Amino acid sequence: MRIGEKRRFRRDPLKCIDTLRHHSETEVFRLPHGGYCVRNADLAQTLLRSPEYNTGKSGFFNELLPTRHAQVEVGRAVRNFLRAALPRYRAELTRAVTALPEVSRWPAAGDTLVHRCLADLLLHPESPARTGGLTDRAMRGGVVFHAPRAWRRARAEFLRAKLLTALTEDVRQRREHPADEPRDVLDALLAACPPIEVTDRTLAELHLMMYRAIVVPISASLAWSVLLGCLHQPSAAPWPWPADHVVREALRYRPVPWLLGRVVPHAVEIGGVAFRPGDLLSVSPYLMHHEPGRWTAPDEFRPERWEEPGEHGSYVPFGAGPYICAGAAVAQTLLTESLTALTRDARLTVSGGDTRAVISEGNVPRPFVLHRTPRHGGTEHDREGR
Repeated sequence: MRIGEKRRFRRDPLKCIDTLRHHSETEVFRLPHGGYCVRNADLAQTLLRSPEYNTGKSGFFNELLPTRHAQVEVGRAVRNFLRAALPRYRAELTRAVTALPEVSRWPAAGDTLVHRCLADLLLHPESPARTGGLTDRAMRGGVVFHAPRAWRRARAEFLRAKLLTALTEDVRQRREHPADEPRDVLDALLAACPPIEVTDRTLAELHLMMYRAIVVPISASLAWSVLLGCLHQPSAAPWPWPADHVVREALRYRPVPWLLGRVVPHAVEIGGVAFRPGDLLSVSPYLMHHEPGRWTAPDEFRPERWEEPGEHGSYVPFGAGPYICAGAAVAQTLLTESLTALTRDARLTVSGGDTRAVISEGNVPRPFVLHRTPRHGGTEHDREGR
C-alpha cells in the first residue's frame, strides 16, 4: 500500500474503497491492503451464493471444527440458546440502562452495556470464580475488544492464555458433570461438540471465539445506531422512527463486517481480472448497500426507507448464501431491544463523533459522547420504542 493510500484509508476507510470502486475500469478492483474486491452488486451476490466459492468449511471457525456439518450444528446451537434466553437479556437490559449515566463515552459505554447484558448468557454466574474473573478482565483488557496499542495487545495475549487455561478446566468439569439444560453458550457448545471430535482445549478456544463474535458486532452496531439516529434527529423531539428501522438502516449505512472474503478455488477470470488458486476475492456489504441505482439516496441515512416499497437494494449485513450468519435474526432482535431500551422515555443527543469509520476487526464508530436525558412521564409513542 502506498503512503498516500494508507493515509486516505486511515482517514476514511469506507470512502477510500468507494473511491477505488468508482475509478475501477473492471468489475473487481485491488484493495489497498491486498486482495481484490467485487465492484458490482450482481457479481457480489453470485460470489456469496455460488457453490463454487462456498464449499468446504467456513473460514470463520478457522480449523477448530472438523467438518462443515459440525460448524453448522454449532451455529444453530448457539443461536437457539440465545433465542430462548431473550427474556433474560431483556431483564438485564432494563437494569443496565437504568444504571447508565446521563453522560457516557461511546462506543466504550456501549461495549460495557452489551457485555453486561450478555455476560451471564455467555458464562453463567455459577461458573468457577477464576474463570468468571478472567472473563471480566478479558473484556476490559483487549481480549474481547481489540486493543489499539501494541503494548496492550501484548498484555492481552498473556491474559488470553490464562483465560483459555481456565476455560479448558471448566470444559473438563462440565463434561464430567453435564447440565440437564444449557445454562450458557458454553453449555450449548458442549451439547453440539462430541468429546471425540473436539478436545477440551479446542472447545475453550471455540467458546472464546464465539464470545467475541457475539459481543463485538452487537456493541458496534448499537453504537452506530445511537450515533446515526442522534445525528439525524438532533432536536428535542422523540425519534420519528421505530427502533427496528433505525437498526436496519444503521446496518445498511455502516455494516460492521465491511468485507466478506472468498478464496478462489482454481484459475479463473472474474470481472476482467485473472485469478490464481488461493487468491482472496472479497465482496463489500458497505459497497453493496451504497450502490447507486439500487437504493434511493444511498449515501443518506434514512430509516424511513424501511417503510417504503422499492427502497431496498442488496442487503447483506450478516452475509448471504451458505455462509450467512446463523444468528442473524437473533442479533437483529438483540440490537432492536437494546436501542428500544435506550430511547424509551429518554432524549438522546451526542457531541463529538462523525460518520467516518475506524476499521479494526470490523467497522466501528469513532468516539463520541452520548447525553441521555430521561423524559419523565414519556408519551405512549416513546414507551412503544419508536
